[in-house]
Amino acid sequence: MVSAPLASACRSDSPPERADQLVHPASTPLVLSSEPLEFQWQVLDPFLFCVHHDDPYPAGNSRLGPAASLSGRNLGQDFDAANGWRMYHGQVVPGFPSHPHRGFETVTVVRRGLVDHSDSLGAAARYGHGDVQWLTAGKGIVHAEMFPLLDSSGPNPLELFQIWLNLPAVDKFADPHFAMFWQKTIPQRVVRDAAGKATEVTVIAGRFADAAPNAPPPQSWASRAEAEVAIWTLKLEAGAKFTLPPAAAGVNRKLYFFRGTSLKISGFELASRTGAQLRGDVPALLENGPDESELLMLQGKPIGEPVVQSGPFVMNTRAEIQQAYSDFRSTRFGGWPWQSDDPVHGQEPTHFARHPDGRTERAT
Repeated sequence: MVSAPLASACRSDSPPERADQLVHPASTPLVLSSEPLEFQWQVLDPFLFCVHHDDPYPAGNSRLGPAASLSGRNLGQDFDAANGWRMYHGQVVPGFPSHPHRGFETVTVVRRGLVDHSDSLGAAARYGHGDVQWLTAGKGIVHAEMFPLLDSSGPNPLELFQIWLNLPAVDKFADPHFAMFWQKTIPQRVVRDAAGKATEVTVIAGRFADAAPNAPPPQSWASRAEAEVAIWTLKLEAGAKFTLPPAAAGVNRKLYFFRGTSLKISGFELASRTGAQLRGDVPALLENGPDESELLMLQGKPIGEPVVQSGPFVMNTRAEIQQAYSDFRSTRFGGWPWQSDDPVHGQEPTHFARHPDGRTERAT
């Protein structure tokens, strides 16, 4: 979840590709480009950032950190996959201690393991095992994202996507807000091809067939129907065929083939662990290879505005970035009401969210 202000995987200040770079004649191939998936995945406007965290953490200790030696690790900046799993910016518990954001949203899709959220508004949450948190940073928030290792008797695998979605200029100073999409509320559909082979579609954003997703935060770019923002994960049985339905012309679409051995996209051979930019306004036939495969799809109409990014802030101008740093120094975006920079929420495994207004919800 490389959302900390000084994380080694933070983006450069170069903006996402603009809409005028993505208009293609009818003769243009369906697959416009492809690249191998590194730690940080390349994205298209309206997205800013995407990373896949997949760490096979060992058993936990009494402090909910790893019951293993941390000797030799670059604690505070532990991003070395060669060590088997990473502490990231955590010193005791893996994760990302308190850090600020302004001007965009984070969508955290936790496939395995748990995340403990704490923020400058006094809100807190524990979520995972299929849950999603959608956080509008807006005018500014400080939060921590820690990965508590609750199981002291066995492994604590963690797998998640963190996705940054830009906000248009009109919404960059929205009030901070987060929504929880508990796993049981996230629609899934299973589609079978002519041979009976199954594809499972998990719909986090963007309607698929009769599957209407949870509503995104009110000032999200995804809250505009015309933006056609979609975040889906796809799981294809060995040998399955599935057709991605078309979106409107000018909508950016990217597929990330992160698990499996081989895949064809309308005849184009895609190697394992590859990202592919697709033309969005035509159907795309996916033909899976001999092993189960999984993909992430990110789609949306470009915002098409200047992007200036510096660490944890994403604005439209350099002056706005300078103002963000000044505001954070003077206000701390509300301060930090927690006793440590890396709070975790105890041994109880219950998934919950406590909002700034005191309202508490639990996964159902």
